[in-house]
Amino acid sequence: MNSENSVLDPKTSPTFPIAARATLGDTQLRKNVRHATEVIQNKRARVVAEMPDWQQLRESGRQIRQHTMANLETYLEEFERNCIRAGGTVHWARDGEEAKRIVTTLAKTYASQQNPEVIKIKSMTTEEIHLNVALEAAGVKAYETDLAELIIQLGHDQPSHIVVPALHKNRQQIREIFQREMNLPELGEKPQDLADAARKFLREKFLRVNTAVSGANFLIAETGGVCIVESEGNGRMCLTLPETLITIAGIDKVLPRFEDLEVMLQLLPRSATGERMNPYNSIWTGVHAGDGPKNFHVVLMDNARSEVLADSEGRQTLNCIRCGACQNACPVYRQTGGHAYGSVYAGPIGAILTPQLQQLHHAQSLPYASSLCGACYEVCPVKINIPEVLIHLRNKVVKQKGPLNPEALAMKMAGTLFRSERRFRAAQRLGRFAETPLVRRDGSGDGWIGWLPGLLGGWTQVRDLREMPKETFRDWWEKRGKRGN
Repeated sequence: MNSENSVLDPKTSPTFPIAARATLGDTQLRKNVRHATEVIQNKRARVVAEMPDWQQLRESGRQIRQHTMANLETYLEEFERNCIRAGGTVHWARDGEEAKRIVTTLAKTYASQQNPEVIKIKSMTTEEIHLNVALEAAGVKAYETDLAELIIQLGHDQPSHIVVPALHKNRQQIREIFQREMNLPELGEKPQDLADAARKFLREKFLRVNTAVSGANFLIAETGGVCIVESEGNGRMCLTLPETLITIAGIDKVLPRFEDLEVMLQLLPRSATGERMNPYNSIWTGVHAGDGPKNFHVVLMDNARSEVLADSEGRQTLNCIRCGACQNACPVYRQTGGHAYGSVYAGPIGAILTPQLQQLHHAQSLPYASSLCGACYEVCPVKINIPEVLIHLRNKVVKQKGPLNPEALAMKMAGTLFRSERRFRAAQRLGRFAETPLVRRDGSGDGWIGWLPGLLGGWTQVRDLREMPKETFRDWWEKRGKRGN
């Protein structure tokens, strides 16, 4: 089981630059991440190319999500009414702590009193609030049933990708985890061997544990239903076998109408796993005699999403449908992996979502974990302009740090220099003089600077700088009697 010390938490995790420097030294992790993301990207490219109306679908998805966020209160209330009408119970949680208390109380109420346990469908929302840790502290054992999440749990690790949490593990590492944690010293190394071991391990849990916890891909306001998509069938087992189902979902997961799934269930699988359709698409609405759980609870969690919604530029972050396509396309994520982000939401979407959920009190370095190349925007199925939000958050970080932080002072000094030709030329002369002892020359005679002192050293940790030219373009121009205005 996870422990409090092993969870990814922006409040306690190192900043992105520090964490990224450590992960860059793990060549096996980088190889695993690069291979997995390339496979997914290639599959995605093939199935997207089959869709002549892909861009129209993206635009439809964007409009559905934008309309929903603009009328979120209305659709949440509609969902609550219809869910209750269908026999479900709806709980409202202001933050993660309240959500954990509700789920923990429900789990202890419905689970076996002698040995309280729950089985779980893969859920980033429960990872966000560290629900497993809270359940464990309350004496409730939680078993992940998604294969990748099971690997993470048994390996006492943390997820590194939204869709493929164990993407950073290769087959041999998974085999070693199963051998150790399942007590299978003779376990083979073929994928079929690993799948069989996991199936046997989980089947006993499916047949015995009477309470399940899930997240939600979508909440349908029109019907009060919950939609869950998956690739293995473990979710279907958790939806149908237990007597009690507890769903915890962020308030941003709601869709207005059932027919909106027509768009989302085309966008999501193609973007997430390169599949035309998810193998298992389950929609659960209330309770039904003789079919599925007898008790159905939905916990609608805010956890700072209302604050994000109030930000006119940042609110598009809530349009995310958690496909992970931005992670697969991001050159930064592909080099560092997910753990460097210090949050269950890694990659470009994590760089804009986590700081906002933390109200920029933590994770201030994440908006800078990007080259702003725009690859994330190009692949986002609902057209979230992630680079635009990153710049918006960087501006907020600078303002939050105040006018006396080194970055703000440096930019103010640069602005002062650029506003005056005389000061700018003087700075150039001073720079050429100051760089002299730092310049080293290569075989061709070109000068390079590989080290700068103090705060400037951040520039030269991973790059060299050319020496300043002995003559500026303006000097060259003026020597030829062609002085400009």
